[in-house]
Formats: sequence, C-alpha cells, structure tokens
Amino acid sequence: MSRHVVQSPQWGDFKTQYGTQAVRIGEIQYTKHHIPFTDKFYGYCPKVDPTLIDFEKLHKSLEENNCVNANFDVPNVAADIQEAQKAKEIFEKNGCVLSPKDQFAKSNVLLDISKSEEELLANMHNKHRYNIKYAQKQGVVVKDAQNLQDFDVFWDLYESTSVRQKYYIRPKNYYRSIWEMFKSRNMVHILTTYYQDVPLASWLLFVYENVLYYPYGGSSEQHKNLHGSTYLGWETILLGKKLDCHTFDMWGAGQDPTDKNDPWSGFTNFKLKYGGKYITYMDSYDYVVNSSVYKMFGVANEFRWKVLKLIK
Repeated sequence: MSRHVVQSPQWGDFKTQYGTQAVRIGEIQYTKHHIPFTDKFYGYCPKVDPTLIDFEKLHKSLEENNCVNANFDVPNVAADIQEAQKAKEIFEKNGCVLSPKDQFAKSNVLLDISKSEEELLANMHNKHRYNIKYAQKQGVVVKDAQNLQDFDVFWDLYESTSVRQKYYIRPKNYYRSIWEMFKSRNMVHILTTYYQDVPLASWLLFVYENVLYYPYGGSSEQHKNLHGSTYLGWETILLGKKLDCHTFDMWGAGQDPTDKNDPWSGFTNFKLKYGGKYITYMDSYDYVVNSSVYKMFGVANEFRWKVLKLIK
C-alpha cells in the first residue's frame, strides 16, 4: 500500500502550524497530545506503514518528547493480506501491545481508478450509472474550487450536513487552513456540484503519491432528486484519473456493510456502488515507553468514553 497522506511531511507541517506538534522520525511521524492532569504526552501515529518504523529512534524520540507511548492507530495494512502477518510480527517483536480502541475507521472502500472510464462505469452499480446520466441531462455541473468563496460553499454544506446527521466536525478555521496550505502544494481540491447556481454537494479531496482521498464532504437537502452527490463521485473519479492517481481511497466505511442498522450503512453502500473493494485494516497497536502512566491513562480514557456514550 502507498504511504497514507496523514503520514506525509506536508500533513505534519499542517498539524504543527495548527497547534499540534508533529515529530518526524525517518519515514514516519507522530503528533504530541497532552495527557490531562499530568506533564506527560502520548504520541499519535495513525495509518503508519509498519515496515518503515525505526523502533530504536522512535523510543529515543518519545523519551525526549516526554511521551508515554506511540499509538499506531489502524496501520495502513489490510487485514486479509500477507503483509498483515508480517506487520503483526514487527509490532510484537518490538514489544507493542494491542490498542484498546481505534480512532481511524477500521474499514474502508478502495477503488482502482487506473481502469478505463468504460470499465469503471461497467463495474458500477446500475443505479449509480443511471443517476449520473440523469444528473447530467438535468444540467447539473461540477466546479473545482479556486478561492475562499468557493471554500465557503464547501464549508456551509459540510457544516449543515454535520448538524443534520449529528456528527462532530472541527472548527471552520481547521478546514480553511487545510485548504490554504495544501492548495499551495497542489495536494487538495474541492469539487462542488451545482444546479442553476445552487450548490448540491461538495467534497474536499487530498491527492498524495498517486492516491486520491475523500475525507470530508457535505450535501444539501435541496434538489436531492438530481443526485448531485452521486454525480460528484463520478467527477471525483475523473479528476483522480486526470491527476494520474491509481487509487480512490474513500477514507472510511461501516464495520459490516450488510448491517442496515449500522449508522454508517448509508454512506458505506453509497461508496460501494462505485464498484470499489471493501477492506478491513489490521488491528491498532501501542508502543509503550512508560507502562505505569500508560495504564493509568488507559483506565481514565476508558471511563471518559463510557461517559460520552451515556450522554450522547
């Protein structure tokens, strides 16, 4: 698998600039996060390629930065491939323990976009193909954002969707900072579909090492019958091909695509209808430097998650 965008030096620069220090150790990086009521930190190292970890240098860096552990959250290795067993051996050989909780989505949908447009359409669910053609016939168009006004259109759709669907998002300035920093490095695009100047759906996309990522998006309740989101997905695929990407990484999916009661069921099946492959990643691991504080932090964190679940 390719190195994930959140392991890129550019992502580390962004996190540091935004206020969360990123520490780079060779080919990997982690961010420092304060543990409440202590002078300690923990290192957060998501989507890592385990073969790139230099544990000796990592151990020294964690001690120098007063970190209790490094959390390898959902390593970027699919659970059903041979590399997963090799990665597990790397973690266990170096004394890592299974993490009690995953933060990144444990499942995902990946689409091979190196295929021809004809193949991609043929592999797509017939409902998606029909809705794409319908949107085109009705005059839905797509625009690639160029300025902050275009960013604001994305933000309004993203924020309203989060309120409607009741999920947490960060403050506007976080996404604006992403837009401004990564735009200058040709690593981000915002695509938005419109009908008669009314925005229908908008996605913020990363481009890194020939992979296109879809982490953030929103849609309007207006003109839902025009399938602006479905058409946007197709235009996103075409953008990825234009940028020489071989994979469309859709960032996350529900744990069981057949479970209609899963709160992620809707968008999981929406993504799968583009013809992508459903994958589950290997388990998360922790590399522990200070076991006593790590255990106390684990107990406190587990209590916090239980409280949040009760008041949600």
